[in-house]
Amino acid sequence: MSVIRRYMQFVKPYRWQIIGTLVIGIIKFALPLMIPILIKYVIDDVIGSDVMTAGEKQEQLFLIIGSMLVVFTFLRPPIEYYRQYFAQWTSNKILYDIRDRLFSHIQQLSFKYYSNTRSGEIISRVINDVEQTKNFVITGLMNVWLDAATIVIAIGIMLTMDVKLTVVSLLVFPFYAVSVRYFFGNLRKLTRARSQALAGVQSYLHERVQGMSVIKSFAIEDYEQTQFQKQNSHFLEKALDQTRWNAKAFAVVNTITDIAPLLVIGYAGYQVIQGNLTVGTMAAFIAYIDKLYNPLRRLVNSSTTMTQSIASMDRVFELLDETYDIKDKDDAITCKDVKGHIVFDGVDFAYDEEEKEVLHQIQLDVKAGETVAFVGMSGGGKSSLVSLIPRFYDVTAGRILLDGTDIRNFKVRSLRDNIGIVLQDNILFSESVRTNILLAKPDATEEEIIAAAKAANAHDFIMNLPEGYDTRVGERGVKLSGGQKQRIAIARVFLKNPPIIILDEATSALDLESEHLIQEAMEKLSKDRTTFIVAHRLSTITHADRIILIENGQIIESGTHEQLMNKQGRYYKLYQVPVTPRESSESVEVSSSNT
Repeated sequence: MSVIRRYMQFVKPYRWQIIGTLVIGIIKFALPLMIPILIKYVIDDVIGSDVMTAGEKQEQLFLIIGSMLVVFTFLRPPIEYYRQYFAQWTSNKILYDIRDRLFSHIQQLSFKYYSNTRSGEIISRVINDVEQTKNFVITGLMNVWLDAATIVIAIGIMLTMDVKLTVVSLLVFPFYAVSVRYFFGNLRKLTRARSQALAGVQSYLHERVQGMSVIKSFAIEDYEQTQFQKQNSHFLEKALDQTRWNAKAFAVVNTITDIAPLLVIGYAGYQVIQGNLTVGTMAAFIAYIDKLYNPLRRLVNSSTTMTQSIASMDRVFELLDETYDIKDKDDAITCKDVKGHIVFDGVDFAYDEEEKEVLHQIQLDVKAGETVAFVGMSGGGKSSLVSLIPRFYDVTAGRILLDGTDIRNFKVRSLRDNIGIVLQDNILFSESVRTNILLAKPDATEEEIIAAAKAANAHDFIMNLPEGYDTRVGERGVKLSGGQKQRIAIARVFLKNPPIIILDEATSALDLESEHLIQEAMEKLSKDRTTFIVAHRLSTITHADRIILIENGQIIESGTHEQLMNKQGRYYKLYQVPVTPRESSESVEVSSSNT
């Protein structure tokens, strides 16, 4: 299916509004076509009349001009207003629908897609490219047809006045058509390259703005300026390529359309001298040439605009065509009445088919109410393992069972509804504290919000904020400390109240006081739930019913803290490694699961 046909699916619900806009537009463009006829009548039948006196000529002239003034003063403004209003209303509604569809689509794309795609690239397509397609509605579905209708009406009137002179007026039409086809054939590719380069600039800028603290801390402003100039120069190069080709097209096409009036003036002047044509008809034809070729020049502009719009459509539909790695089966069931018994049955996992497996033959039976900890060095596969439970990724081989059912048989959203997650670096949106907690349960009452915050040891510090629960936290929670952000994230999970919990390095790189408060909150959160924890310090998971050592994606040791310490194997050696309160998460890590 062509991109235009696909785009028309978004246009179809508004077809009657577009038709109405076209009807109003035809009236708007038809009114000025009366002026050349008026010129002919005034010159030939009023000024050139042999039967009317000077007074009668003056009276007739004022009558005609007065009538036209009434038409243009009282009829033209509302027509122009409603044409513009309905055109913009319809195009903006279509863009609203497209962006709504895109946002729904990108929410269903997997973590795999986002790990391979820059966020600025996605934003560029949803904002810039969708906005560019608006010109297809305004120009392609409205203005082009209005200009075409103007040309047809003008030619029809001209034919009634003089057939031969009309043919002369249209002599350059074939050259116009050939030049448009030639020049604008390559413009779509150049425009797409320009859009891609612009998206590159936007993506680079988006990343650097987010990482401005890194740039300043390393004092690399000059280096980053140079790198940005490279991105910007690449865009400039692509933009100038498109501009050069566009300029050539306008130079040739406008030259052709400028020749037409000369042919008409020459031929019409000759016919007047020979006595075969009136001066009024010649003047009317010259006026109609302007009415005829001005729309043609606009059609050249429209060709450029349409080409840019179609190139943007390509990029919009390319995003919409991204497939879902994680999706529901046709017969998927709702995940409900969860007990929390989870089994990893021969699980293998790799992020990409051509990459090495990060998990291999994981066999683990986690009973409801049991606490299981995964211990190992960074990169061993602990976070990858817990990310499989909510189906952020799907297993490469084997299966994960929840209460005896393969999690791939559940509807994804219903599965995730039963899982609460606290990460090392939790994302808070720039809205208020209340709004961030409500993400877990948008219809929660104020009492439920406060209860969740108290359970997470967050209520006291929230009340000390300038506006309490209404305090805006800034982008990614920049106005809060790491410990405060973690406690809000834990409050969200308390509010959600799911039967399964995943705590992925939730106390990593925090000061001792914050860690104590968060550890206390997490212990309350874990009670009577299936809880998966990835912790930075081994001392935080000694209470686990089982601790499992994972190295290179495989289970190496398993047992309680006491059993593994008595064994004096790999876990014993890891436990001897000193870990400072603020040590980087790239050192020894632990993942714990309490089910």
